Amino acid sequence: MQTANPASAAAPPRPWKFGFWSLIVTQFQGAFSDNALKNLVVLLIVGAGLSEAKEHAIGELVGALFSLPFILFSMTGGFMADRFSKRTICIGVKIFEIFVMVFATAGLAWKNLPMQLAAVFFMGVHSAFFGPSKYGSLPELLDEHRLSWGNGVLELGTFLAIIFGTVAASVLADKLNGQQGWSGVALILLAACGLAASLGITKVPAADPSRRYRPNFIGELWAEMREAKKDRPLALALLGNTYFFFLAALLMLNLFFYGSHVLHLGKLNIGLLNVAVALGIGFGSLAAGYLSRGRIEIGLIPLGAAGLAVTSSVMALPGLSFSLAMVGLALLGLTGGFFIVPISALLQHRPAKERKGRVLAMANLLSFIGVFAASGAHYVLTELGGLRPGGVFMAGGVMTVFGTFAVVKLVPDSLTRLAEWSRTLFKVRPTAAADTHTLPAADEAD
Repeated sequence: MQTANPASAAAPPRPWKFGFWSLIVTQFQGAFSDNALKNLVVLLIVGAGLSEAKEHAIGELVGALFSLPFILFSMTGGFMADRFSKRTICIGVKIFEIFVMVFATAGLAWKNLPMQLAAVFFMGVHSAFFGPSKYGSLPELLDEHRLSWGNGVLELGTFLAIIFGTVAASVLADKLNGQQGWSGVALILLAACGLAASLGITKVPAADPSRRYRPNFIGELWAEMREAKKDRPLALALLGNTYFFFLAALLMLNLFFYGSHVLHLGKLNIGLLNVAVALGIGFGSLAAGYLSRGRIEIGLIPLGAAGLAVTSSVMALPGLSFSLAMVGLALLGLTGGFFIVPISALLQHRPAKERKGRVLAMANLLSFIGVFAASGAHYVLTELGGLRPGGVFMAGGVMTVFGTFAVVKLVPDSLTRLAEWSRTLFKVRPTAAADTHTLPAADEAD
């Protein structure tokens, strides 16, 4: 499997800037609000004076409730992304978000934990429908040579939103103690801003207006997985995407308890640990987009996987200070960005136009099966395996070591591309005519 040439210079440029940046702003707001609400609920639980086991149980429940909608509704979201204009779906989910935040405000004001947990679930529903249209819009708005760059910008924006959403949750939990209804009011206003931004997304026609809905999402998933297996690079990208989200969810959940019980930090500094990871992923994603130099650079995948394995293991070392932990987490995120950007670009590039929505929905569903499984894995590692938070980081590192060897074994071209990319990183880039590292189109799959 090799990398993609830039789009032909003969192809007329598509207008893209206003619609693309409107999508980025819409995504930024959604990711910010998702994380502000979810982390606020977790921090309110951590600060409630519960036992460590109870904190773990409710934290795992929050992660499961947020991921369950992606398992239940991602294929429906993919159908809608193909059947209707993706812009229409983006606007619709922003309207839905306003209603969710009104409900969340009531739960926060009344200190009603079941309502707060239900609001987390409903925001997961919102994101399950938004995901396929969001990612499916990129190849419709951008030419192929901008796709890796666009993914880098989108991931940077997403993880900057995670940073600010996490910090906001920490500040709200700390400063509005007993007055969390005002947190909900702020989230309602942000949802309205997201709706306004979504109106600027470029109008694009439906990719497959004749597509029929199949309510059996398990059967739909199975059919799409069988189809994806015919395209080996696509199938491997789906696998890598699922593992990335599993590992990210496991380590981010673990981070709350690492900060509280290992580093003995307050809520604000626990939020800063999350900031370090998100900032690393965001800038790693942006760097990966630029370093790909207009191509889908699969050589970054083994580099990112190896970096994830090393940095996760380093976080398990005893006696790390807060400052060293921040540096280690930032490097963990940075290597994660290198890993996920080429995988995301492959998922968007490989499928035919009329199948992009359903393939991205399948990727969304599988990734959140990974997130859902992370809650179970955390329970197994901590409650049954007796691991402390540092041990969970080590377990993540060990799993990723095996994953790195699997990447190299299954995609040996990735190691070759890594070597070639390293040699040419500081050299003049070859012309398009001389560049033979092309990624075959979906109908010429390996």
